[in-house]
Amino acid sequence: MDGVSDEDLRRIQTPSGVCLLGIVKHMTYVYRWWFAAVIGGQEHGFPWRTDDPDADWRIEPEETTGGIVSLFKAEVEQAYEIIEWVGLEDLHDMGSAQVGVRWIMTHMIEEAAQHNGHADILRENIDGSVTS
Repeated sequence: MDGVSDEDLRRIQTPSGVCLLGIVKHMTYVYRWWFAAVIGGQEHGFPWRTDDPDADWRIEPEETTGGIVSLFKAEVEQAYEIIEWVGLEDLHDMGSAQVGVRWIMTHMIEEAAQHNGHADILRENIDGSVTS
């Protein structure tokens, strides 16, 4: 995100409404969901609702870039702290099913890689930069 203006971070570039900062916001809540809520059993708020399932992608007018980035860093740090006290074979309740820490870790690698690819494309559209 270095070298990208706040306006460009928020610029929607797809029909689905995706922007660079929206990817960061989405990943913030993905980390929160899997690590703090599912593994850690913590109660947290999430922006999405049944009638607005994509709210975690949308940047609201009152949200700042610094605030979103700080929250992302805090959620990642908390995820690292949580995985220090669990085992890869541990199972955690997710509704009526159980999911393993190993699966969650693998899923998060996939999720981060997928969205990093999306961010590369959006950044290239903004200024021609190739970040890979």
